[in-house]
Amino acid sequence: MSRKRKEEIALIYQNMQDHICMELERHDGLGKFHEDLWDREDGGGGRTRIFQNGKIIEKGGVAFSAVHGSTPKKILQKLNLEQADFFATGVSIVIHPKSPMVPIIHMNIRYFEMDNGTHWFGGGIDLTPHYIVPEDAAYFHREVKKTCDRFDSSYYPKFKAWADDYFFLKHRNETRGVGGIFYDRLSANDDAHFEQILDFSLALGKLFPEVYGYFMQKNADIPFGEQEELWQNYRRGRYVEFNLVWDAGTKFGLDTNGRTESILMSMPPQANWTYMYQAKPDSPEDFTLKHLKKGIDWLNFKS
Repeated sequence: MSRKRKEEIALIYQNMQDHICMELERHDGLGKFHEDLWDREDGGGGRTRIFQNGKIIEKGGVAFSAVHGSTPKKILQKLNLEQADFFATGVSIVIHPKSPMVPIIHMNIRYFEMDNGTHWFGGGIDLTPHYIVPEDAAYFHREVKKTCDRFDSSYYPKFKAWADDYFFLKHRNETRGVGGIFYDRLSANDDAHFEQILDFSLALGKLFPEVYGYFMQKNADIPFGEQEELWQNYRRGRYVEFNLVWDAGTKFGLDTNGRTESILMSMPPQANWTYMYQAKPDSPEDFTLKHLKKGIDWLNFKS
């Protein structure tokens, strides 16, 4: 068995984008994705699909890209690589719901190779609830762990800890949400291992609309008011801070002269910053702030 070529992987990820968009439209029941095809001047391109003003989803993006060319010096220096042309393809998703009771969610699966033989997979999935609900966090982590365990029992604990460290706003000393998993530079020992890692990334892609569809149906009709909407926009502000200050995908896209509109599709439609915000003691907002911490075992959480 020979491993799949980069063009085959790009097509597989395109098909995953189709599947995810179809499922999200089904769960929302009203909105539709609008496709924006684009070319990268330095090589390659993609298709960005944006979802706006649905029944449940206020703004969402499911982006596919396959880009190639000379590897920028910034990337070579950062990753300690020798000069060679690169190819990168993947699917990246961020969904911002209308209701503050429905969480924000992100997923990314990607493949990178250079013409000198260097190659690896990366990706992850994480949940950013506006209000942390332990039962919801436990469900999410349980489903992610099940997916990981199908491939390697070491994946979930290792990648969960990696996500806790990665999705962390150092300048705020808080996690972006309740975490999930994150992995990068996962390379294969042989062709069979290559196929296994690819299949793992596809399993995460299939998991995405299942878990988010669950939250869309479970939480979208929970009542909320002005206070909850204000809190939602405050937490969206934290999401913006992470993506602009710390997110490696954003930096990679900009450093490789990617398409800015597609790179920044992860931004919420609206966000607020409140100076020196103080949550009322024992409020749901206070509970959330106290649990934006690394290392929480959501599978066995006891409040």
